[in-house]
Amino acid sequence: MKCIITIELGTNGIRMFAYDLAGKVIGSMRGYYPTFHTEPDHSEQDPEQIFITTLYVLKNILNEYIHPKKYKVASICFCASMHSVLAVDKNGNPLGNAITWADNRAKKEAQELRSSALGKKLYAATGTPIHPMSPLIKIAWIRDRDADRFKQASKFLSIKSYIIHQLTGEYLIDYSIASATGLMNIHTIKWETEALKYAGITTAKLPELAPVFTSAGKLKKAYQQSLRLPADTKILIGSSDGCLATLGDGVKGEGKATITIEDSGAVRVMGPSVLKDEKMRFFNYLLTENCYVSGGPTNNGGNIFDWFTRQFGDFTNPFDIENSVQQLMEEASKVPVGSDGLLFLPYLLGERAPIWNANARGAYFGLHIKHERKHFVRATIEGILYEIYSIGKTLGEQRNIKSLSVNGSFGTIPFCTQLIADLFNKPVRLRRQFHSVSFGAYLLSATEMGIYKTLDDAAQTVELPDVFKPNKQHHAIYADYFNLFEKLSGKLFDEFEAIGELQHKYSVK
Repeated sequence: MKCIITIELGTNGIRMFAYDLAGKVIGSMRGYYPTFHTEPDHSEQDPEQIFITTLYVLKNILNEYIHPKKYKVASICFCASMHSVLAVDKNGNPLGNAITWADNRAKKEAQELRSSALGKKLYAATGTPIHPMSPLIKIAWIRDRDADRFKQASKFLSIKSYIIHQLTGEYLIDYSIASATGLMNIHTIKWETEALKYAGITTAKLPELAPVFTSAGKLKKAYQQSLRLPADTKILIGSSDGCLATLGDGVKGEGKATITIEDSGAVRVMGPSVLKDEKMRFFNYLLTENCYVSGGPTNNGGNIFDWFTRQFGDFTNPFDIENSVQQLMEEASKVPVGSDGLLFLPYLLGERAPIWNANARGAYFGLHIKHERKHFVRATIEGILYEIYSIGKTLGEQRNIKSLSVNGSFGTIPFCTQLIADLFNKPVRLRRQFHSVSFGAYLLSATEMGIYKTLDDAAQTVELPDVFKPNKQHHAIYADYFNLFEKLSGKLFDEFEAIGELQHKYSVK
């Protein structure tokens, strides 16, 4: 019996699934690693820790679910969050930590480029909004602010490219992750000359571009032996988490959109053409040639409620955050829609779409003497989802969205899914197995193996049986509060700038 293993390199941890060739889950496992915020606007991770965690979880899933049942691993397919940058030396050794998508240290460089003619030209060519998240901007920051690291760097990699290199010795990057770097032209599928010039690098400093179906070669012999995997096990470079979440929900075609809320979040559509926007609010990333996943991302998804839970939740066990989240959700469900007028701006990590303001900060607004903890709980959830709705509302200017699906561990909590349906005033569908990123990786692998002829055929097999119908009365209330939420997010621009400057000025390093 053959099986497929998917490896998702997420923001705060790794998630692996094993599927049989019919798409049934054989088993799954998770591993975790920290993110370091050593200074304001800094978000870094230890690449060695991520690699060790990858090996640990992979060995465990093989030993528990695969080897005892005599499965043969046909392929291991990778997917990962976007926008990470890791400089490595000529021997492939990391030069410091990886800089993650959530890092905003290069906001000055991003603001200057975004307001220039070159910035607009690069956005049109690469499909990546000009923002500190972009590896293009991160590399420019390293060039200007960390000259020693820039000089020593032999290559600039994504976390996924680094992990694959550790396993196989190959330097590769798939079209999907590459299209989110701000360095690849999504129309020619080549590294963009003017982007390279801006960053101060050549193509030799980057891994080789490859389609998402590409096999990275054989596992190194040491890992073949320690993992007990044969030499012919395919290592598929795969795609990005966003593109595969969209595929995993079957969102391929007109009128469909999907919402992902894990640590961060996004609203996405998929089609044969890019979204053109003079305000540069949307991303346009490649899954395969002539297949674009477009939409808007938020920095502030489930990670914000995780932060809230750790600060204000009740813990019977200090590590039992899932139980604490469930308790807080139950508490929130007892509060009226709109949290009795308490609004939360969830911008704890700055923000991407639709305001694209790295200096944005969090705030509770409308607080009065009768508000209790339960109101803060619900307001926090509503604020996170108001931001998701603001992206969907902006996306609706470009595409006629008739149906919605939701995936991700935060978005598929029933209380949150219903709230999304009420906000959008549309039915929301979801898969029973809501980890759509991993299922998208399975569909990609299965298509590469010939089980499906094309990704279109694979997407058409996706079933979304569970439906949450909107409450129109709740939608009317949310519409009133959302209007105020939207106004506050724009009106506080100068104040966001001012508090950001003060935080840097008086931060303890």
